[in-house]
Amino acid sequence: MAREARDSGRGGQRDRDHSDEFIDKLVTINRVAKVVKGGRRFAFAALVVVGDQKGRVGFGAGKAREVPEAIRKATERAKRGLIRVPMKEGRTLHHDALGHYGAGKVILRAAPAGTGIIAGGPMRAVLETLGIGDVVAKSMGSRNPHNMIKATFDALQNCASPRSVASRRGKKVNDILGKRDAPAEAADAA
Repeated sequence: MAREARDSGRGGQRDRDHSDEFIDKLVTINRVAKVVKGGRRFAFAALVVVGDQKGRVGFGAGKAREVPEAIRKATERAKRGLIRVPMKEGRTLHHDALGHYGAGKVILRAAPAGTGIIAGGPMRAVLETLGIGDVVAKSMGSRNPHNMIKATFDALQNCASPRSVASRRGKKVNDILGKRDAPAEAADAA
């Protein structure tokens, strides 16, 4: 049984819907051993990403003697650490973002409509549960799922909407984006 549970978590993600609006994806399950006097004691470490597909996402790690208990612990931890990410038109990021954690580095780029999610492994799980539809992502450095997810969260926390930047600076959104009123331009040309 332990072998089957371990193999099912490798390489693929498992989706589960809850009664609340959250969707969780199992990123990886790892079997860990503790050497004791009588031999080895095995436990399982699970890494889970949780999101509502509307701009909130979180991740968590859990460890237990049984796989379901490890997944449950990881899911609870992920729900406690949700972050909100501003999205442009509800489908992509407002701007490109860089993130790093340890030796893991990621680049997230805004993409035009119809691009889809171009990302691999753990980053794809984060972006799907977040609800982003169009994004291009590249991971460099560490391929460790924990480092990749933490680097992705670092990049997502660096994202800001034009509205939040304008309020921080005490300006209007049009001043930040550089847009002018069309009648004013016509008056300047005349």
